[in-house]
Amino acid sequence: MRAGRKGKTMYLGTQISPRDDDDYRMWAQLGVTHVCVDPPGNPHDWTLDTLLRHRDHIASFGLALDMVQLPMNSRVIEKQDSPHILMGKSPERDREIDSICRLIECMAQAGIPATKYNMNIIGIPRTEKELGRGGARAEAFRWDRADHNAAPTKAGIVSEDENWERIAYFLARVVPVATANKVRLACHPHDPYTPPGYRGVTRVLGTVTGLQKFVSLHESPYHGLNFCQGSVGEMLDDPANEIDDIIRWFGTRGKLFNVHFRNIAGGKLGFRETFPDDGAMDMARSLAVYREVGYQYMIMPDHVPEIDGRDPSGTAFAFCYGYIRGVMDQLGRG
Repeated sequence: MRAGRKGKTMYLGTQISPRDDDDYRMWAQLGVTHVCVDPPGNPHDWTLDTLLRHRDHIASFGLALDMVQLPMNSRVIEKQDSPHILMGKSPERDREIDSICRLIECMAQAGIPATKYNMNIIGIPRTEKELGRGGARAEAFRWDRADHNAAPTKAGIVSEDENWERIAYFLARVVPVATANKVRLACHPHDPYTPPGYRGVTRVLGTVTGLQKFVSLHESPYHGLNFCQGSVGEMLDDPANEIDDIIRWFGTRGKLFNVHFRNIAGGKLGFRETFPDDGAMDMARSLAVYREVGYQYMIMPDHVPEIDGRDPSGTAFAFCYGYIRGVMDQLGRG
């Protein structure tokens, strides 16, 4: 097996926003072959020409533009580009969905095979940072330290049934367009699992059963997950022993379209983010499971702890790229 052979096996990717063109050069030098990087500006304003120029610029560094982000991100709903979809407010949500459908059509014309998105209302809750290996600063979430009385967002109180209704409404409109245009829709799980009603919301994509239900709605080979292994680990009581069978469940059904390859120490309602080799899950073993189920898209680091030095983020991610590439090569020799 060799990374980077699109359509044959998984390959090394990144979704970091480049600081300048030197980052593109650095990624290519480190063995990254594919990227998820957005053009500047609001995605609702992207045109076919915008995407074509962006794709060609990335290709000039020997990289492939594998994916971009829909205007549905992980921020709290007040700060999103398409807030009305999950607020269930028409006709505003219909205009936002129409714009997303147009964008998917432009992606297909530009030869961009996939897009990722979030169905997020309360953002990514975290408590105070904690120290990891060597004093690295890492994001963490401890339910016993969270504000259980935190106010609802602008979306107000959203029950489980209302959440599912809004998700299904979106999928009914968008999945047929993605299927017709052969663009993979990769949805990120809710990060982290939170008990029902936290900040007024019951988050239905914060459990494995919720994700299983999600991919079964409006069934299509172009409707699946941006599978964040760290977020899924955060749903589990025993990530080390549960994660591989979960990868198999989604992988054998062809529902894995991108992998955020990150690890955690701990589990459900109490965890700290870690480097891939320093957490509860055996990430080398998981990579073998992705290969076992025939996964053939990007493997990318995410949520890397903050380290010291002159280029903390760049160095930390470089370590992760090397770890992933090394395990991929070892699997290939095996």
